[in-house]
Amino acid sequence: MRHLPIGIQTFSHIIQGDFLYVDKTHWVYKLIQAPKGVYFLARPRRFGKSLLLSTLEAVFTGQKALFKGLWIDECDYNWSVHPVVRIDFSLFRVDNAEELKQKLTERLTEIAVDQGVVLGAGDYQKKFRDLLRALSSRNPVVVLIDEYDKPIIDNIDNSEEAVRIRDVLKSFYGVLKGMDAYLRFVLLTGVSKFSKVGVFSGMNNLQDITFDDRFAALPGITQEEVINFFSEYIQAAANHLNLSRSELLSEVKRWYNGFCFSKQCLPVYNPFSLLLFFDTRDFRNYWFETGTPTFLIELLKNRNYDVRALENLRIDELAFSSYEVENLRPVPLLFQTGYLTIKHYDPVSHLYTLSYPNYEVQNAFLRYLLGAFSPVDNGVAGGYLWRLVDALRVQDWELFFETLHIFFAGIPYDIQIPRERYYQTIFYLIFRILGLQVDAEVRTNRGRIDAVIKLQEGIFVFEFKLEGTVVEALEQIAERGYAAPYLQQGKPVYAIGVVFGIEERGIVDWKVTQV
Repeated sequence: MRHLPIGIQTFSHIIQGDFLYVDKTHWVYKLIQAPKGVYFLARPRRFGKSLLLSTLEAVFTGQKALFKGLWIDECDYNWSVHPVVRIDFSLFRVDNAEELKQKLTERLTEIAVDQGVVLGAGDYQKKFRDLLRALSSRNPVVVLIDEYDKPIIDNIDNSEEAVRIRDVLKSFYGVLKGMDAYLRFVLLTGVSKFSKVGVFSGMNNLQDITFDDRFAALPGITQEEVINFFSEYIQAAANHLNLSRSELLSEVKRWYNGFCFSKQCLPVYNPFSLLLFFDTRDFRNYWFETGTPTFLIELLKNRNYDVRALENLRIDELAFSSYEVENLRPVPLLFQTGYLTIKHYDPVSHLYTLSYPNYEVQNAFLRYLLGAFSPVDNGVAGGYLWRLVDALRVQDWELFFETLHIFFAGIPYDIQIPRERYYQTIFYLIFRILGLQVDAEVRTNRGRIDAVIKLQEGIFVFEFKLEGTVVEALEQIAERGYAAPYLQQGKPVYAIGVVFGIEERGIVDWKVTQV
């Protein structure tokens, strides 16, 4: 088996080092076959954007030998050699606009030296123009910008400085508009899609292919590509985990597939998680662990956002681009960073349905949300959650409610979110996470939370009341027939009423009856 290219983002290193390469060159050809193009592509982190730019650089610098045996080697591409200006903002961090200007000037000077061009005096804008003009004497220039938005994102918690940095980038990228005659191809990649009044307001020639069906799997790995390129790894992992080949593929798909970026919704895997799984043969939260969404979760709390609405959320296309430094909105930010993805598009209403991409993202994100709302440390929350399941299995109700209470003990009195929703959110997160571990259903409606947990030992129907009585909770289960769908499944069915006291900040009463 070939080596897995974990962490390798340089195309030539993958090919020359005999690493496994998922052939994306037919997607690349679609992008470059026109005689000129200026494009923008947004994808979450660790999604193969840097490898894409490296592949494009190898194509445009005429390194045909690297592509022997790949799709593009057999097509009609002419392999014309073009000077390439590549700037990767992930390679440096800046804390203010002046530092960004300095870094841009330094990088442009480095590129000029490498290309044998002498630049005169001037600021970063003039040097950029002079560099493009000089290189174009050889052939029209290719410009590749990686992580175009990283300087802004690195300073997003300081909105005033982030705006100044945005304005520097705006003037820098604006150079490309005026130098169109000297350019063959431009691609800017990043995580965030700032709206037209932001970074790209001066680039009206920019084509945004973020949601273009033609490039839906340009970065990322499709199910077909998994089967075609990872056959030996699939069998090795199946043997290691004592699963059949089809069982292994189904579980890998549940954990790591499901990212969609177009109306057609061709699902793709995050390459980072997929490669690490096939390397370790262990199901874990690989992508999520590379960067916890602390800022996003704090934004959700500060905006009093109802996290229960994040599943099957319906929005129109304008919501995707309503992202500005001065007014950050949770939903487009969650989509752009990969915590939500497209699940369906309705061509009649023109609405997109968003939800979590897969098990890895949903389970880890809900766990971090629970850690943010509950005083229980995120590192030990998993143990308490499984204690709840174990207590249900043996009907140890005292242990169950003693454990459940732990998630509420110590909640501050001065919480900013209305108290009722705050407690409802914790209930929701606990049972939604349990629903990922065991077979459960969670329904929410105007502040009411019902949970149904199905185990081998029985089916447990919960009704929670804030400042009510257990009698009212049990009567609601009976009157509305919550338990009825489960009575013919050959398992004992339990109705469980729970009362939570807001002032007491805990469970004040509970009662269990077998239906």
